[in-house]
Amino acid sequence: MRRNLMRVTGAVALSAALALSAAACGDDEGGGSGGGDTVTIGFMGDLTGENSGLVIPPKQGAQMAIEEYNATNPKVKINFKTYDSQGKGEQALPLAKTAITKDKIVGLIGPAFSGESQQVGPALEEGKIPSVSPSATNSALTKNGWKYYHRIVGNDDAQGAAVGQFITNSLKAKKVFVIHDNSEYGKPLATTVENTAKSAGATTEVSAIDPEASDYSASVNAAKSFAPDAIFFGGYYAAGGKLIKQLREGGVDARFLSGDGSLDKGLASGAGGTNADGSIIACPCLIDPTGKASAASKKFSDAYKAKYGSETAIYSAEGYDAATAFIEAIKAGNTTPEKINEFLSTVDVPGVSKPIKFTPQGDPAVADVYVYQVTGQTLPLLGNAKDAKVED
Repeated sequence: MRRNLMRVTGAVALSAALALSAAACGDDEGGGSGGGDTVTIGFMGDLTGENSGLVIPPKQGAQMAIEEYNATNPKVKINFKTYDSQGKGEQALPLAKTAITKDKIVGLIGPAFSGESQQVGPALEEGKIPSVSPSATNSALTKNGWKYYHRIVGNDDAQGAAVGQFITNSLKAKKVFVIHDNSEYGKPLATTVENTAKSAGATTEVSAIDPEASDYSASVNAAKSFAPDAIFFGGYYAAGGKLIKQLREGGVDARFLSGDGSLDKGLASGAGGTNADGSIIACPCLIDPTGKASAASKKFSDAYKAKYGSETAIYSAEGYDAATAFIEAIKAGNTTPEKINEFLSTVDVPGVSKPIKFTPQGDPAVADVYVYQVTGQTLPLLGNAKDAKVED
């Protein structure tokens, strides 16, 4: 998932970094600060912005893993420090510079969104700081030749292809109307879905919305005229909810689908009433409180609920696994950024969401895509997109 972020020049970013106060950097959690037997791992993402519902769960998953590790009284403890970028590159870059130069992080979990990841990546490369994102899905991120970048989640090429195949194979849709929000996340994902559906013989039409606007009537009217069997939206739940509401009010009742940026109960809230019921949301992430996919995910979900008083949500398991990658490196005696990065190239251990293992480019070695169906304010798992069946 990603945000369409404003570019800033290096000079402006550096000035912002120098002006940044320590209070803006975030909070220390999951261990003490400083000391020869303590290393600092950062977490960066939108923790207070409009799409923070997508980032707080992986932050909590990562924090839980680190607190569990610290509770074993290891030789080297981990100080967990959060950096609230609000998903904005102009905030993420100076925060990253401060994390590297002042806080001396040895690794970063995140950034959460791909737009900010694209901007922060060069600074992490220059500082030789390894990162593992639990949620950034832009396919281009692992084509930059970065040596310190990793992600625990499958990219949008995999997600878009899986959704497109689900639409044509499982839903048997012949006419697919595709809408996107013109973001670095939504547009490429929507394009992959469209191309996959077309290659399977479906007829498609594409429209775009401004997610900041309140009136989506142009896209609604175009969809109504096209009379689709399915509608796919590439974007985030804040706009997705409004879009569903306006589609239903406009008399368009085709099955609504979206990607990981919409996997939040805020989608149903924004749609109003039961308008979102039956919608299918895809994600290269695993939310499995009932243990439908594995016993490991059930055990993790139970522990997460006991700690936070809520069910697991989008990327909470991936946050836990991203932290686990760093924990394994530190357990093996690696406490400098470069040694940790070397270890990440060889790590191969079981995770909650998937095996924790990376390709040479930094993508996960396993990249399954799952689908969820909106039911009221809940998003129960249907299963792997390859063979999941829709529940009417």
